[in-house]
Amino acid sequence: MPKSCELAYHCAARHHECAAYQYMEAAKCEKAGEYEKAAHHAYLAHGHSQHAKHWGAEAAKLHADRFTHIGSGELSATTAPEQAAMKGSAA
Repeated sequence: MPKSCELAYHCAARHHECAAYQYMEAAKCEKAGEYEKAAHHAYLAHGHSQHAKHWGAEAAKLHADRFTHIGSGELSATTAPEQAAMKGSAA
């Protein structure tokens, strides 16, 4: 897996963790009646969720780009050895 995919997955996971933490803090504040703090934590959680979605989509795009034939625009999930074997059997 290219480093860029790994980085995108790591960033998505980190933002999911941050969002979960902020949602938990919002719940604690809500329970304690600290509604302004709860709203602040919920706002931060929403932002982290949006970043997590962005990085998840970026990781998916990078993975899809690995399987795209350059120039033809067709998707192929075959690996390089499989493609070489298909070319050899067609000859």
